[in-house]
Amino acid sequence: MKAEDPVRRSATMRAVKSRDTTPELIVRALLRRFAPFYRLHRKDLIGNPDIAYVGRKRAIFVHGCFWHGHECARGARMPKANADYWRAKIERNRARDAANAEKLRTAGWRALTVWECELKDLEALEARLREFLQS
Repeated sequence: MKAEDPVRRSATMRAVKSRDTTPELIVRALLRRFAPFYRLHRKDLIGNPDIAYVGRKRAIFVHGCFWHGHECARGARMPKANADYWRAKIERNRARDAANAEKLRTAGWRALTVWECELKDLEALEARLREFLQS
């Protein structure tokens, strides 16, 4: 590994956005077709959901497979460098996500997690979103 690789990797990781990501923008574009009037990144809600329908008490989280430890090919891939750090970080993210979902349920909200890999089939994702918002 070259000496500049850790520096370059650090800069790359710092540049990863937590809001208005490409997967989130795609989900929002789908929702605008049939369920506009959502709110974004409500800090007053448990877990700061990416998309919230306050009147319906529905929260949507758009998760990157790697960052949130999804059980797909991309989520299962673990960096070779500093593997212990990444394993612990992703496990903390998963535990936090589960705790936030439970707290939302307790508060009377329904939560849906949309995984980055689900964007491969937009038709199926749209059907899932419609069902979540109508139930």
